[in-house]
Amino acid sequence: MPLIAVVYHSGYGHTQRMAQAVAHGAGAELIAIDADGNLPEGGWEALAAAAAIIFGSPTSRAGPRWQVTRLADASSKPWFSQAWKDKLFAGFTNSAATNGDKQVTLDYLFHLAMQHGGLWVGAGVLPSNSKAATRNDVNWLGAYSGAMAQSPSDASAGEMAPGDLDTGRFLGQRVAGLASRFKD
Repeated sequence: MPLIAVVYHSGYGHTQRMAQAVAHGAGAELIAIDADGNLPEGGWEALAAAAAIIFGSPTSRAGPRWQVTRLADASSKPWFSQAWKDKLFAGFTNSAATNGDKQVTLDYLFHLAMQHGGLWVGAGVLPSNSKAATRNDVNWLGAYSGAMAQSPSDASAGEMAPGDLDTGRFLGQRVAGLASRFKD
């Protein structure tokens, strides 16, 4: 299976837990962006080698955390050389509010991928939008462009809804399946 990288920032552990679910579904390598917005040693090389890159960021003040936008700014060298062209991309986010402008974060990640010449992979999971739907259902937030999670501000990462984590896992599985189909 092609290498898939999940590159993410997490301030309180919720987005990290989502990243772990996505990586589990994709069989991916986790690459954490640190509190200063830097990748670990070998992080840029892993992104260069990956067939697919899945971005993850908390949504804060109507967009991704600054650590993720710093990564985007630092990606100017791969952008200029078109090093990430034709890679698969996807994204996920988490915020405390049910809406919390999570779509803005996914749109930011989408446009970053498009500027790199990438191919975006959406969630591919129908929303749980019937009267019988519950908070623990898969894609209960109804996202199409990526995976969204909602974690109350007073909830620990261990209290995340199983449906949100399953949605992340399904996104990872979809990216992995498509990466296998697009493999040279």
